[in-house]
Amino acid sequence: MPDDDAVLLSIGELAERTGLSVKLIRHWSDVGVVPPTGRSAAGYRRYDARAVARLELARTLRDLGLGMAAIRDVLDGRHGIADVAALHADALEVQMRTLRVQCAVLRSVATRNSTTEELAVMTKLARLSAAQRNAIIHQFVSDVLGDLDASGYREGLMAATPDLPDEPTNEQVDAWIELADMLGDPQLRAAMRRMGEYAARHAPGPYDEHDVRAVQQVTDFWVRRVTEAIDAGVPADSPAADPVVADVVGVWLPMQEGGDLRPGGDGEDARSQLLEQLEIAADPRAERYWQLLCVINGWPVRPSLAAAGQWLMTALRANPAPGARAAEISAVLGGAARSGPEEVSRAYARVVAEVAEIVATVTADRFDDPTPCAGWSVRTLLNHLVYENLMWTSLADGNPRTDFTADHLGDDHVAAFRASAQAALTAFDRPGMLVQRYGPAPGWRLVEQVVIEMLVHGWDLAKATGRPTDLAPDVAARTLPAVHEIYRALPRTPGGSFAPAQPVPAEASAADHLAAYLGRNVSWTPRG
Repeated sequence: MPDDDAVLLSIGELAERTGLSVKLIRHWSDVGVVPPTGRSAAGYRRYDARAVARLELARTLRDLGLGMAAIRDVLDGRHGIADVAALHADALEVQMRTLRVQCAVLRSVATRNSTTEELAVMTKLARLSAAQRNAIIHQFVSDVLGDLDASGYREGLMAATPDLPDEPTNEQVDAWIELADMLGDPQLRAAMRRMGEYAARHAPGPYDEHDVRAVQQVTDFWVRRVTEAIDAGVPADSPAADPVVADVVGVWLPMQEGGDLRPGGDGEDARSQLLEQLEIAADPRAERYWQLLCVINGWPVRPSLAAAGQWLMTALRANPAPGARAAEISAVLGGAARSGPEEVSRAYARVVAEVAEIVATVTADRFDDPTPCAGWSVRTLLNHLVYENLMWTSLADGNPRTDFTADHLGDDHVAAFRASAQAALTAFDRPGMLVQRYGPAPGWRLVEQVVIEMLVHGWDLAKATGRPTDLAPDVAARTLPAVHEIYRALPRTPGGSFAPAQPVPAEASAADHLAAYLGRNVSWTPRG
């Protein structure tokens, strides 16, 4: 190359051609990225045309994140661009995985409102290797099960270890942090221990994938069967739940080994053992444990079994043997009336008229307000009141309704309630209806039941809307003994029709006493 200043560029001219600053070019020149071709007589750096190309390539590589050493290797021909790019891409992937984990930890911290100490623990947990995570699970299983002879259960727990992927989502990192935190929960450990003890008594054999699939099929069956019953409005603590229990026992029983439980042997012993099994398996912490493992491992997360499980357990408690609840109700309903059947009909007319007055005061802007019935809004409660009138009317007419989940209010809830009440009054006034037999019960017992429904749900509506709750005091007082008689044996557990009886002042109204006996908090207000 000629050594003439006229064909060489000064650092300023080089800056103009490349758009880079003089300061940056000088620095890159000092580190060997673009060495000067020579110097002027005054000692200033001079660059030839190749410096422009080197600088432009260096800028491109730098924008991609390559370090200066790698850039020099490419420019000087020591490494090809493809090799350097591949190495740098690998490094970036590692950095991105690290950043994703850090991001997930920070989001988890923000969601949990964690302390500084918790942040340190969560960060450490997120960085554990697969082997370290598995060791934590194995230690948990070992601590919980000890020397229990339940090899199949133990192997199943050991096989389900958290396999956090190389590129976990925020949800997966958060699930691992939550799971690791849960492992120290004494209540989770106690729940898993109970399951292990049950397995040691009833299924001590080795882990069998075929058995696991069979259990899952049975679970799928009873969840589907119970969900159908719930959707159809079948109360778990009624005789109507007995066929559902029988179906579930029929599928579950062949899976059991030992003892006197044989296929086809639905009875008190079988139902008792199924209830015990469900009660042991129903712990929400254990269910959450498996849900988190599914999230971490990218497996489908099964919906919670809590609602269906509570319904089935209540149905088993209420129907401890085939026909048991029906026999109880037959014995109660077959008793003589405390007063004439016509008195029950007049009681219904009195109560439904008072409830209608409350319904008429409800405006649409109150529909979303809460009620003493947990999870029920005012509109849901109004719909149920109308349905109760329609349903008992259909029973009186010998044509039971099945549209439990339908909308019975339409656009005019007041008119809907009045129409349903009038239909019931007409059905109950039909000559002979009050003494006609409906299975084990005379017709007046049907009317008595809808009187109870109107009293308790009318009380709910009055509470929710700020109206007086002293509904038909004389009727409520006469009805209270029947409520005690009919509902005394009901299991007051989740999934049942009523919560446990609540305390109530002795001087409270008869309607308050009735509501409290059926699980209502008489001190309830719309704001809790």
